[in-house]
Amino acid sequence: MNTQFSVRGPLLVPYYQGKAGRTITDDNVREFWEHHEEAGKERGCYVFGIRAGRGLTPGYVGKATKSFRQEIFTHHKLTRYQQFLADYAKGSPVMFFLTAPRRKGPLNKSHVAELEKFLIQVALAANPDLLNIQGTRAEEWGIKGVLRGGRGNASKSAQAFKKMMNL
Repeated sequence: MNTQFSVRGPLLVPYYQGKAGRTITDDNVREFWEHHEEAGKERGCYVFGIRAGRGLTPGYVGKATKSFRQEIFTHHKLTRYQQFLADYAKGSPVMFFLTAPRRKGPLNKSHVAELEKFLIQVALAANPDLLNIQGTRAEEWGIKGVLRGGRGNASKSAQAFKKMMNL
């Protein structure tokens, strides 16, 4: 069975700005769900990140097989987000949801797990300091200018390959 996930985001995550840094409080979590109530009922994968300037940086990738509302702001996840926020002096925290389609019957958990594994690898290529613990063994190979290929401009061949492969 083919599962097509839909992307929702970036959704701004409210936060408390203190004198010494930022944190996500219970009130901020409530405010987030007030603005994104429908998303809370969905399931799939999510990426917590930060938007600074014109860029987005992933900080943590997770999956929610019950519902996003039940799983993305648990104590364990909040500690990861706080750690990520502490490393960035500027920028706004954001959340992306990759939602599984609503069907009769159970969620295809193997597809959600495959997506999470894929997202962790892609996020790790974008941010080597990704805060996930599982699934973050860095691959020992890369494609210069395409994936894990180091810094610098991609060659015209690498750009064409990325376009062909929809990367």
